[in-house]
Amino acid sequence: MGTPRTLLEQLLRDEGEVLHAYQDSRTFWTIGVGRLIDKRKGGGISHDEAMHLLDNDIAKVRGAVMARFPWAVDIDPVRLDVLHAMCFQMGIVGLAGFKTTLRMVEAGQYSAAAKQMLKSLWAKQTPERAQRLARQMETGERQ
Repeated sequence: MGTPRTLLEQLLRDEGEVLHAYQDSRTFWTIGVGRLIDKRKGGGISHDEAMHLLDNDIAKVRGAVMARFPWAVDIDPVRLDVLHAMCFQMGIVGLAGFKTTLRMVEAGQYSAAAKQMLKSLWAKQTPERAQRLARQMETGERQ
């Protein structure tokens, strides 16, 4: 990199960039370019930063769902958001495991899809969320 010309270049050189949480030399949790996130030392992120991350994550989820299930473009936005929410929680591979549910959604059989959602391990692990999302799938109304 040579001699840094800006503070940004200097910090990138001195701190490095790590795109996952790691413990620094004093065992405090850090991420990115030396960003302290360890609560023990007053670290964390702001609400605005959390919302920025969430916006990015939502965009990734929407892209993943459309890439994996192109037929989903024809679903109404409220039911499509059920798939987005499930993908957000479980990842695209986890969502793809709901083969019967997805076939029912693709066919517009929303009540049957909702019932199928509730038969899963996911519904046992996160019952309140699963109930809300199944109701949203069935009714087409946000819960």
